[in-house]
Amino acid sequence: MDKSEPTARTLRLTDELPHLSAAHLPVPTAAQLHVCEPFTHAPRFLILYGSLRARSYSRFLAQEAARLLEALGGDVRIYDAHGLPLPDDSTADHPKVQELRALSLWSEGQVWVSPERHGNLTGVMKSQIDWLPLSEGSVRPTQGRTLAVMQVSGGSQSFNAVNSLRLLGRWMRMITIPNQSSVPMAYREFDDDGRMKPSPLYERIVDVCEELMKFTLLTRERADYLVDRYSERKASAPDRMTELAADIGLAKP
Repeated sequence: MDKSEPTARTLRLTDELPHLSAAHLPVPTAAQLHVCEPFTHAPRFLILYGSLRARSYSRFLAQEAARLLEALGGDVRIYDAHGLPLPDDSTADHPKVQELRALSLWSEGQVWVSPERHGNLTGVMKSQIDWLPLSEGSVRPTQGRTLAVMQVSGGSQSFNAVNSLRLLGRWMRMITIPNQSSVPMAYREFDDDGRMKPSPLYERIVDVCEELMKFTLLTRERADYLVDRYSERKASAPDRMTELAADIGLAKP
């Protein structure tokens, strides 16, 4: 036999992966990504921004993103964090918390825009994200939704806030797009009316919004399948408690 040719080998799950429950791991196929009934409504976007100032550059940037997403065919809502209590300083039935959670459930994609303060995102931004639970019963307000992250800075360009937002987006099980935006010296980039001036920085905002729209159109009807996990399927199986009891010696396997 020619040793340069690779040797074909059949993988036997029972031999090679003894800890795997093959019944809970069907092989993914392209057919499972086929959309039988495409959504007919416009892609839905929620935008959060991290400042309560009267002249807020993160709000101005959020509004620019909203205009662009609407121009691209999206249905957009911007959440106003005025009146939102600190996490744990109120209960989840607070009207502003309920409004935020309802908008997150409504959304199919989100944009998070934070100023950079003390080298990171602001408390206003983090409070909004902290009020969004990873899960609430069988409902997950963020999982499977697309996410774009942006930041504004008062000084030179930095990526500290967007890096932290990416980490949070991953933790919230969101599909965070590759592109992002960081606007340095934001006071130079917006006019008196709060509109962003033409520049390569503005064009980057256009790029981010265009990419977010594309990723949302690609994933929104497939989100449930894309984030369906082996461990969760196995944990929800009827025989899970029997397996756990056997694992800790309370029952025979």
